[in-house]
This record gives sequence, C-alpha cells and structure tokens, in this order.
Amino acid sequence: MGFTEKLIENIVSFIDSAGYGSVGFLMMLESMVAPVPSEAVLPFAGFLVATGRFTFLNVAVVSTLGSIVGSWLSYIMGYYGGRPVINKFGKYLLLSQHDLAVTERFFARYGSAAIFVARFIPVIRHLISIPAGIGKMNWLSFTVYTTAGAALWNMFLIWLGFHLRNHWDVIHQYSKPIDIVMLILLLVFLAYFIRSHLKYNLKEKKRDQ
Repeated sequence: MGFTEKLIENIVSFIDSAGYGSVGFLMMLESMVAPVPSEAVLPFAGFLVATGRFTFLNVAVVSTLGSIVGSWLSYIMGYYGGRPVINKFGKYLLLSQHDLAVTERFFARYGSAAIFVARFIPVIRHLISIPAGIGKMNWLSFTVYTTAGAALWNMFLIWLGFHLRNHWDVIHQYSKPIDIVMLILLLVFLAYFIRSHLKYNLKEKKRDQ
C-alpha cells in the first residue's frame, strides 16, 4: 500500500470513528484561521457517504454548520477586536499578516460578494470573515453569503470524495505517481508556511526594536 492510500485510509478511519461531529469541528477550524483545508476533510467524508456509513445530506448540513460557526467566530474577532487585536494575537493563531492583507484587499475590492466568492479560494476562505468583521459588515448579509458559499463548496467536495471512492481502483493503479505529487505538494506547503511565519517574526522583531 502506497503513502497516499495509507494516508487516505487513516483519515477516513478517524472521521469514521469520530462521526459527524468531527466533520463539523474540523470545518469550524477551517473557517477560522487554523490551517485545516476543507479539501483535506470533506472528500474523505464523501468516501464514507459512498460506503453508506454517512449520508450526503447529513455531511453537507454538519459541515456547513461548522463553516458558519467558524466564520461567526472570526467575524466577532474582527468586529470587536479590530486590527490591534489581530496584530497582537495573530501570531499565536498561526495567522499570516501577508495573507490577511491580501484578504483585506480582496474584501475591499469586491465588498459583500467577496464573502461568497472567497469560499472557493484557498487561504482567503480561512481569513475573509475577519475583514468583514473589521468593516462592520451587516451580520445577516454576512451569514447569508457565508452559508451560500460554504454549502456549495462543501457539497462539491463531498460529491468529489463520493466519486473518488467509487473509482478507488484508479487511485490504487496510479498510487506511486500520486505519492510523488502528494510529497511535492506537502513540501511546497511546508516551505510556504515556514517562509511566511519567518517573515512575519522578522517584521515583528524589527517593529519592536
């Protein structure tokens, strides 16, 4: 069994044993600033839909509720804390100031529609709720856009996992090339993560001097 197959098996086993609650909790973290991408959670929940362990509707509802709760928490953080709190505590939450600045520009450019569109964009989807809170966006509009975007994106990923599980023989056949791609992507992510936080820490030290 290749690395990719083993990884998929372990993640699916964890979600299976922890149940729907684990999906909701992980998606709540994903909608905050934690580096838990939905692409690494929901397709595996889709695997369990394909086996009959979960239902598509339940996974879609639980994951979307998790996304909404996480987004609310980030919105509140931005609304009541503003930029000063983000600057002070962001490093403890693994929050990249560069990524936040990019997200703020995205929100400033597209306004309320950015909340919907951001659900389909990596990194930005984790942070978009913070500038919405800082900008005092209407809470009801924020919730509607968040729900619509999160529901569509989550259902797509669940559907993708469902169909991947039904074509598991293809993954098994090409497991070695997939392992190489996965390893490269993992190394790229680690390099980006380390570089971003080293740059942030250097800026913090210069500012404190």
